[in-house]
Amino acid sequence: MPVEMSVIGTAEVRGSAGSLFRDINAEDEEQQPVEIESLCMQCHNNGVTRLLLTKIPFFKEIVVSSFTCDSCSWTNTEIQSAGRIQDQGISYVLVVRSKQDMNREVVKTDYATTRIPELDFEIPAFTQKGALTTIEGIIDRAISGLEQDQPARKAMDQDIAAKIEAFIVKLRFLKEVASPFTFILDDPSGNSFVENPNAPQKDEALTVTYYKRSFQQDSILGLEGTGTMEEPEDKPGNTLEEMRNEVSWVLQFNTNCPECNTPAETNMKLVQIPHFKEVIIMATNCDSCGHRTNEVKSGGATEALGTRISLHITDPSDMTRDVLKSETCRVEIPELELELGMGALGGKFTTLEGLLKDIRDLIVEKNPFTLGDSSIPGRTEKLRAFGRKLDQIIEGQLKAHVILDDPAGNSYLQNVYAPEADPEMKLERYERTFEQKEELGLNDMRTEGYEQR
Repeated sequence: MPVEMSVIGTAEVRGSAGSLFRDINAEDEEQQPVEIESLCMQCHNNGVTRLLLTKIPFFKEIVVSSFTCDSCSWTNTEIQSAGRIQDQGISYVLVVRSKQDMNREVVKTDYATTRIPELDFEIPAFTQKGALTTIEGIIDRAISGLEQDQPARKAMDQDIAAKIEAFIVKLRFLKEVASPFTFILDDPSGNSFVENPNAPQKDEALTVTYYKRSFQQDSILGLEGTGTMEEPEDKPGNTLEEMRNEVSWVLQFNTNCPECNTPAETNMKLVQIPHFKEVIIMATNCDSCGHRTNEVKSGGATEALGTRISLHITDPSDMTRDVLKSETCRVEIPELELELGMGALGGKFTTLEGLLKDIRDLIVEKNPFTLGDSSIPGRTEKLRAFGRKLDQIIEGQLKAHVILDDPAGNSYLQNVYAPEADPEMKLERYERTFEQKEELGLNDMRTEGYEQR
């Protein structure tokens, strides 16, 4: 919302005749919103923001904000909690049995996650703005979000568009409440709310659970290092097992920028790649010089066999496949007579398009022999022609094979048909040669009886 919340002080003047936060009531004529002229973020003309300070019965105070622009007709609404972050997180589990249940008021903050297990449906935290709505309103908002990009999906991938359309039909059918379903709202900030129409009596259909937040949830809320989190040994997430369990866990440690040597922070994340293994992604961003770097390390041991993955690129959608290239992986494109040796480009977790662009930058754009006094006309044109062929592969104009050959077995190329076999991808496992073992340092490695030395 393009307006500073300091304007709430203005509301205190208007609210001097009564309570600043009044119970929400359509018949309360004294409860009027505060109007403020503010900037439209779409057309950059001035619009009007309306702020309403109100109180949800049997819950807490909230600020409802609404923006409208007469110039471009853009509108935006959201809610913000007017209270502090609660001491505990909260989880609501409601069994929806009737259309009356669909009309229950819901306060959903930015931090809240919404789930409907029967459809395996989830709205993650931070994907929607906070809202004062109903259960039906949340489902309608999800339907609108899914329908928004359907025309583009139908043009690009009809199968995915058909699946999403079928899911939208399921969501619409859910609104009819032909059979009971479960609605779950989980908010680590403790500021979300699902109406109990029987309040203050207990609602048999609604289960409310308060829980202690994890260290990672406290970090998201900006509470890291407060309260009981001061002792490092009490923090969850300090072990490898905790890092596996915490989906969004990111470990930060101090380091120096490799370019300007200024102190910087490196983020480290343990990621489980489906149908593959665990990897460690490390990224450094220097605020001083702007240098950014990322690196991927295998989270497991060297495999017993080497891996050779060959993909025949036949469609532009192949460019979106995930690629994990370890430091020990060689990359080949036979049609271009290209072979990048072990260690080139380092370890990367990217897409096939990202890998090919990195190869182009390494060989063409950042090659010192194509720039300045070091450039030789014949060689420069040959390298630029090579770059144009890579661009044709990226754009789907030239079919080619990409081969990832990793003697350590720690590289990966996404199989979009998983768990079924990919007709365009071939996976081979092979015994390493003596030279390959030598490069990996395996010939001198003793893995049995070493403790007896």
